[in-house]
Amino acid sequence: MSISGSRISIGRRGVLAGAAAAAGLIGGSARAQALKPEKDELKFGFIKLTDMVPLAIAKEKGFFEDEGLFVTLEPQANWKVLLDRVITGELDGAHMLAGQPIAATIGFGTKADMVTSFTMDLNGNGTTVSNEVWAEMKTHIPVGPDGKPQHPYKANALKPVIERMKAEGKPFKMGMVFPVSTHNYELRYWLAAGGVHPGFYSKTDITGQIKADALLSVTPPPQMPATLEAGTIHGYSVGEPWNQQAVFKGIGVPVVTDYDIFKDRAEKVFGVTAGFAAKHPNTMLAITKALIRAGMWLDADNNANRPEAVKIISRPEYVGADYAVIANSMTGTFEYEKGDKRPVPDFNVFFRYHATHPFYSDAVWYLTQMRRWGQIPEHRPDEWYHETAKKVFKPDIYLKAAKLLIDEGKAKKADFPFGTDGYRARTAENIDGIPYDGRTPNAYIDSLPLGLKGRQTVEGTDVVGG
Repeated sequence: MSISGSRISIGRRGVLAGAAAAAGLIGGSARAQALKPEKDELKFGFIKLTDMVPLAIAKEKGFFEDEGLFVTLEPQANWKVLLDRVITGELDGAHMLAGQPIAATIGFGTKADMVTSFTMDLNGNGTTVSNEVWAEMKTHIPVGPDGKPQHPYKANALKPVIERMKAEGKPFKMGMVFPVSTHNYELRYWLAAGGVHPGFYSKTDITGQIKADALLSVTPPPQMPATLEAGTIHGYSVGEPWNQQAVFKGIGVPVVTDYDIFKDRAEKVFGVTAGFAAKHPNTMLAITKALIRAGMWLDADNNANRPEAVKIISRPEYVGADYAVIANSMTGTFEYEKGDKRPVPDFNVFFRYHATHPFYSDAVWYLTQMRRWGQIPEHRPDEWYHETAKKVFKPDIYLKAAKLLIDEGKAKKADFPFGTDGYRARTAENIDGIPYDGRTPNAYIDSLPLGLKGRQTVEGTDVVGG
């Protein structure tokens, strides 16, 4: 570090120490407990999506500084670059796809032990198709009493479009953001529920297109609308604001959100390496405390702070999209076909419903989808799913941070799931109505209509075994 850099560092600490002392004189019991972070100057990565907002709010509202942390936020080009830079230590942590730390830990793609103590949000994604696909798909959607197509739109209506194109020798292509992304699994879930095969992965073929009716491939989130407009893909699954941008530009129609596909499951997490967490336990608690406060602020008073949050992240150093585009989904509504704007108050959830608690059952759901489509090529016993989930998701850190906030008078005990076993209740609130219980992963996998089951594996282009 340069001499000037050291001076800046000392100066920041001095400013913070003074502020903390002042807060102590004025704030009494509201003052943050002295955690003494092992590392207080931190650089976190993010992708330009609205669900990075807890990081922006923790920084802009001073929640990081309240914990003695000096945080720099840095946008990353894509999810692979982001993950690689966390693993190498160029970044101390990052806004991550919930599947990323899980996949890294089990060695699908880059191998590295990762952990998370904080879920950044629930829901928040959408699937968009081109205007041409929508015009044909719409003819297969039932119409309600109001004369409008009935939501949620199912992939059954997309299937005839794909079959027509297939008969004409034209492949149907869709973009998703990363092989272990929430978007990949949600898109696959939606397609499979409508009888459209999204393809398998195998030990020797990681395209994910074996036996596929729809060919899914990776496109970075900010490039989705332009790629659709160019005709390279016929649709995509991505977070906001990139579905709403398609509406504003008039190039596509969002047809379903993940709230309809599989609601209220961890979507993004804050991820670090297991080594970082072990080496910096107080820093982890301080980060988690600040992010919990950010989540609370975002959902406070029935989303009253969302317009201010939208204004903050519309700035170029964060998401850098127009206020109106971000606000279209972030403030409780979602626009499908132009003019079909509907209330979806839980499209983005940042705290309520215990959103920020890292539930084991959410991690297990991702593992079941990895197994279903062949990213986990062989059968694993139920206990393996539970042990893997507990290796990555760290509710113990989260609840310890929550307890500190409660003791400081900054949070209420009732807002946190103390005393649970870490698994959400069994639910069937999803697009196909098939119940999910994270306690029984293999029974769940076997209950799904498409995908690997039991001891099946993919050999070449065939599914073998049973």
